Amino acid sequence: MIRYILKKCNNIKQAIFGKVFAYPVIEETVDEDALAEHMASHNTPFSKGAIKGMLTDMVQCIHELLLEGKNVKLNNLAIFSIGIKNAKGGADSEDDFSVQKNIQGVKLRARATGIMLAKGLGLTASLKKAVALTGLTGTSASGSGSPTGTGTGSNTGSNTGSGSNTGSGSDTGGSTPGGNTGGDDLNV
Repeated sequence: MIRYILKKCNNIKQAIFGKVFAYPVIEETVDEDALAEHMASHNTPFSKGAIKGMLTDMVQCIHELLLEGKNVKLNNLAIFSIGIKNAKGGADSEDDFSVQKNIQGVKLRARATGIMLAKGLGLTASLKKAVALTGLTGTSASGSGSPTGTGTGSNTGSNTGSGSNTGSGSDTGGSTPGGNTGGDDLNV
Protein backbone atom coordinates (compact mmCIF):
# COMPACT_ATOMS: atom_id res chain seq x y z
CA MET A 1 0.00 0.00 0.00
CA ILE A 2 1.27 3.45 -0.87
CA ARG A 3 0.78 5.94 1.97
CA TYR A 4 0.52 9.64 1.20
CA ILE A 5 0.37 13.02 2.86
CA LEU A 6 -1.15 16.20 1.52
CA LYS A 7 0.80 19.39 0.96
CA LYS A 8 -0.50 22.79 -0.05
CA CYS A 9 1.40 24.95 -2.55
CA ASN A 10 2.21 28.17 -0.72
CA ASN A 11 4.33 29.80 -3.41
CA ILE A 12 2.27 32.79 -4.54
CA LYS A 13 4.28 32.97 -7.80
CA GLN A 14 3.00 29.56 -8.91
CA ALA A 15 -0.18 29.10 -10.94
CA ILE A 16 -1.03 26.25 -8.56
CA PHE A 17 -0.89 28.49 -5.46
CA GLY A 18 -3.33 27.26 -2.80
CA LYS A 19 -3.86 23.86 -4.43
CA VAL A 20 -3.34 20.65 -2.47
CA PHE A 21 -1.30 17.72 -3.77
CA ALA A 22 -0.51 14.20 -2.55
CA TYR A 23 3.08 13.10 -1.86
CA PRO A 24 4.20 9.57 -0.98
CA VAL A 25 5.43 8.74 2.51
CA ILE A 26 8.64 6.76 2.20
CA GLU A 27 9.13 4.64 5.30
CA GLU A 28 12.68 3.51 4.57
CA THR A 29 15.25 3.07 1.85
CA VAL A 30 16.14 -0.58 1.29
CA ASP A 31 19.82 -1.15 0.48
CA GLU A 32 21.40 -4.11 -1.36
CA ASP A 33 21.75 -6.15 1.86
CA ALA A 34 18.10 -5.74 2.78
CA LEU A 35 16.96 -6.35 -0.80
CA ALA A 36 19.05 -9.55 -0.96
CA GLU A 37 17.59 -10.70 2.37
CA HIS A 38 14.06 -9.95 1.16
CA MET A 39 14.65 -11.81 -2.10
CA ALA A 40 16.15 -14.82 -0.27
CA SER A 41 12.96 -15.05 1.82
CA HIS A 42 10.89 -15.71 -1.32
CA ASN A 43 11.52 -19.47 -1.48
CA THR A 44 14.60 -19.19 -3.65
CA PRO A 45 17.45 -21.70 -3.68
CA PHE A 46 19.91 -18.79 -3.52
CA SER A 47 21.30 -17.47 -0.26
CA LYS A 48 21.29 -13.81 0.74
CA GLY A 49 25.04 -13.68 0.00
CA ALA A 50 24.66 -15.16 -3.49
CA ILE A 51 21.86 -12.74 -4.31
CA LYS A 52 23.83 -9.77 -2.99
CA GLY A 53 26.78 -10.81 -5.15
CA MET A 54 24.55 -10.96 -8.23
CA LEU A 55 23.04 -7.56 -7.44
CA THR A 56 26.48 -6.03 -6.91
CA ASP A 57 27.72 -7.47 -10.21
CA MET A 58 24.54 -6.30 -11.97
CA VAL A 59 25.01 -2.71 -10.77
CA GLN A 60 28.64 -2.72 -11.92
CA CYS A 61 27.70 -4.14 -15.33
CA ILE A 62 24.90 -1.60 -15.80
CA HIS A 63 27.40 1.16 -14.98
CA GLU A 64 29.89 -0.19 -17.57
CA LEU A 65 27.23 -0.56 -20.27
CA LEU A 66 25.86 2.94 -19.70
CA LEU A 67 29.36 4.41 -20.01
CA GLU A 68 29.69 2.54 -23.32
CA GLY A 69 26.65 4.45 -24.61
CA LYS A 70 24.13 1.63 -24.24
CA ASN A 71 20.73 1.67 -22.57
CA VAL A 72 19.95 -1.15 -20.15
CA LYS A 73 16.40 -2.48 -19.90
CA LEU A 74 15.25 -4.51 -16.92
CA ASN A 75 11.82 -5.81 -17.91
CA ASN A 76 9.01 -4.65 -15.63
CA LEU A 77 11.31 -2.15 -13.93
CA ALA A 78 13.02 0.50 -16.07
CA ILE A 79 15.18 1.38 -19.01
CA PHE A 80 18.34 3.00 -17.66
CA SER A 81 20.15 5.52 -19.82
CA ILE A 82 22.56 8.43 -19.58
CA GLY A 83 21.39 12.01 -20.10
CA ILE A 84 23.46 15.12 -20.72
CA LYS A 85 22.66 18.36 -18.93
CA ASN A 86 23.52 21.17 -21.35
CA ALA A 87 24.33 24.69 -20.21
CA LYS A 88 21.64 27.31 -20.80
CA GLY A 89 21.82 29.09 -24.10
CA GLY A 90 23.87 26.47 -25.91
CA ALA A 91 26.79 27.15 -28.23
CA ASP A 92 26.49 29.49 -31.23
CA SER A 93 28.11 26.90 -33.52
CA GLU A 94 29.87 23.53 -33.45
CA ASP A 95 33.22 25.35 -33.51
CA ASP A 96 32.20 27.38 -30.45
CA PHE A 97 31.10 24.27 -28.51
CA SER A 98 33.29 22.87 -25.71
CA VAL A 99 32.54 20.26 -23.07
CA GLN A 100 33.82 22.49 -20.26
CA LYS A 101 31.70 25.46 -21.31
CA ASN A 102 28.55 23.81 -22.66
CA ILE A 103 27.96 20.65 -20.65
CA GLN A 104 27.02 20.99 -16.99
CA GLY A 105 27.03 17.28 -16.29
CA VAL A 106 25.60 13.86 -16.98
CA LYS A 107 22.77 12.12 -15.19
CA LEU A 108 21.20 8.72 -14.87
CA ARG A 109 17.73 8.43 -16.34
CA ALA A 110 15.22 5.68 -15.60
CA ARG A 111 12.06 5.22 -17.66
CA ALA A 112 9.51 2.80 -16.26
CA THR A 113 8.67 -0.34 -18.24
CA GLY A 114 6.01 -3.03 -18.02
CA ILE A 115 4.21 -3.26 -14.71
CA MET A 116 6.10 -0.21 -13.41
CA LEU A 117 4.47 2.12 -15.96
CA ALA A 118 1.94 4.50 -14.44
CA LYS A 119 -0.93 2.54 -15.98
CA GLY A 120 0.47 -0.71 -14.58
CA LEU A 121 0.96 0.72 -11.11
CA GLY A 122 -2.51 2.25 -11.23
CA LEU A 123 -4.08 -1.16 -11.62
CA THR A 124 -2.36 -2.68 -8.58
CA ALA A 125 -1.56 0.20 -6.23
CA SER A 126 -3.79 1.16 -3.37
CA LEU A 127 -3.33 4.43 -1.54
CA LYS A 128 -3.98 5.34 2.07
CA LYS A 129 -3.80 8.77 3.60
CA ALA A 130 -1.03 8.69 6.19
CA VAL A 131 -2.79 10.70 8.92
CA ALA A 132 -3.42 7.69 11.16
CA LEU A 133 -0.02 6.22 10.43
CA THR A 134 2.23 9.25 10.85
CA GLY A 135 0.29 11.65 13.02
CA LEU A 136 0.33 14.27 10.26
CA THR A 137 -2.89 16.21 10.35
CA GLY A 138 -3.28 17.89 7.00
CA THR A 139 -1.90 20.67 4.91
CA SER A 140 0.27 23.53 5.98
CA ALA A 141 -0.45 27.20 5.76
CA SER A 142 3.23 28.03 6.20
CA GLY A 143 5.58 29.03 3.44
CA SER A 144 7.51 25.77 3.61
CA GLY A 145 4.76 23.71 2.05
CA SER A 146 5.32 20.95 4.60
CA PRO A 147 2.50 19.20 6.37
CA THR A 148 1.42 20.30 9.80
CA GLY A 149 1.35 18.15 12.88
CA THR A 150 3.98 15.94 14.37
CA GLY A 151 5.41 13.08 12.40
CA THR A 152 6.96 9.85 13.60
CA GLY A 153 10.28 10.35 11.88
CA SER A 154 9.15 9.01 8.51
CA ASN A 155 10.80 10.27 5.36
CA THR A 156 8.12 12.05 3.36
CA GLY A 157 9.48 11.05 -0.01
CA SER A 158 11.66 13.97 -0.96
CA ASN A 159 13.36 13.02 -4.21
CA THR A 160 16.18 15.21 -5.39
CA GLY A 161 17.47 13.01 -8.20
CA SER A 162 18.05 14.45 -11.62
CA GLY A 163 16.61 11.61 -13.68
CA SER A 164 13.37 11.63 -15.55
CA ASN A 165 10.29 9.49 -15.30
CA THR A 166 7.97 9.01 -18.18
CA GLY A 167 4.87 6.94 -18.50
CA SER A 168 1.22 7.15 -19.22
CA GLY A 169 -2.00 6.46 -17.44
CA SER A 170 -4.30 8.19 -15.05
CA ASP A 171 -4.59 8.36 -11.32
CA THR A 172 -8.30 7.97 -10.92
CA GLY A 173 -10.33 6.00 -8.46
CA GLY A 174 -12.84 6.31 -5.69
CA SER A 175 -13.03 6.00 -1.95
CA THR A 176 -13.39 2.59 -0.44
CA PRO A 177 -15.95 2.40 2.32
CA GLY A 178 -15.34 0.89 5.73
CA GLY A 179 -12.24 -0.32 7.52
CA ASN A 180 -10.66 3.14 7.81
CA THR A 181 -8.16 3.86 10.54
CA GLY A 182 -8.41 7.60 10.23
CA GLY A 183 -7.24 8.01 6.64
CA ASP A 184 -8.89 7.94 3.27
CA ASP A 185 -8.44 4.73 1.27
CA LEU A 186 -8.14 5.15 -2.46
CA ASN A 187 -7.70 2.40 -5.01
CA VAL A 188 -6.22 3.47 -8.31
